[in-house]
Amino acid sequence: MKKEVLLLGSTGSIGTQTIDVLKLHADRFSVLGLSCRNDVETLYAQADALHPKFVAAEVPIDKDRLPEGTEIFIGPDAAERIAKAADADVTVLAISGYAALRPLLQAIKHGKRIAIANKESLVCGGALVDAALALYGAELLPIDSEQSAIFQALQNGSREEVKRLILTASGGPFFRKTREELKDVSLEDALNHPTWKMGRKITLDSATLMNKGLEIIEASRLFHFGADRISVLIHPQSIVHSMVEYRDGTIMANMSKPDMRLPIQYALTYPERTESPCEPLKLDLQHPLEFYPANLERFRAIRMAYDALRADGIMPTVFNGANERAAELYFSGRIGFAEIEDCVEAALQTIENCAADSIEAIAAADAAARYAVDRFVGTKQ
Repeated sequence: MKKEVLLLGSTGSIGTQTIDVLKLHADRFSVLGLSCRNDVETLYAQADALHPKFVAAEVPIDKDRLPEGTEIFIGPDAAERIAKAADADVTVLAISGYAALRPLLQAIKHGKRIAIANKESLVCGGALVDAALALYGAELLPIDSEQSAIFQALQNGSREEVKRLILTASGGPFFRKTREELKDVSLEDALNHPTWKMGRKITLDSATLMNKGLEIIEASRLFHFGADRISVLIHPQSIVHSMVEYRDGTIMANMSKPDMRLPIQYALTYPERTESPCEPLKLDLQHPLEFYPANLERFRAIRMAYDALRADGIMPTVFNGANERAAELYFSGRIGFAEIEDCVEAALQTIENCAADSIEAIAAADAAARYAVDRFVGTKQ
């Protein structure tokens, strides 16, 4: 019997690659629902090909362009409502940003598998997500290449045998630039990632290393290791996706060519491994694999993420919310690339910490972080 899949964020980079995997395994999976933010033209084409029972978008949808009988959800809470309605065997959470938290909490209530490609919901709502998972018995599997790599490497020993988790980072397009050189980088250069093809926001986060900062907190939420047991190495080739070091000195590394379809498929088929559309890695590499320590003064985003994780409470939400707002201001041309870090640091320094023990507290922290960034930028202009 086919497993039914709800794909939240179907029109983005992860969503479209998930559909590639689902089509390859059409004998195993069917699509129960699709959601997007505002790319309804792509949504219409996906619905025409996949015939989902449910579709959702934040903007109006023309029902005449959907298969007859499709149930439609429209509005800013459409993703949350489709997650409530669609009792899928697997929910793929590919929505970008903080906006994924409420749909995630709703999907957990079905007590099924959730394949998560969204780190911000875990960064901001880690305690709420843990409580919901325990209450409803849902299964959370990572899609991010780094977290999938750690998930797989952790299967080689017990938790008590783990010394540390090692996240790898490509370093983005500016790894070898000085801080002074970062002041004048263009948007085009910031979005020119050397190894991965991703959406605009995550590509920017990879250039600033904010993405790796978020992944540090995400790894702590997913695997329940503290900041002192999570390390970062800069690995420009993006071949080793992450590693786990065990107490006997053994390091388990997950390696493949950069292709998000591989961790997507593994989250869908786990614990089984099946044929994939991905090109295999050839081990007769023409160039060496490089690894460099992450300098916390050069990469301020990573230092701030560690600080936010250790502080806990609402500070991870502040870190994320400030970064999301700073990214918006950068895309609109109101701040420069190097100022993104300044905005996040200003928010972390001005907002008082408190418990992140409710969705309301988390939402308030997110709003406060965005306001703090706007106020900081306003004083500079």
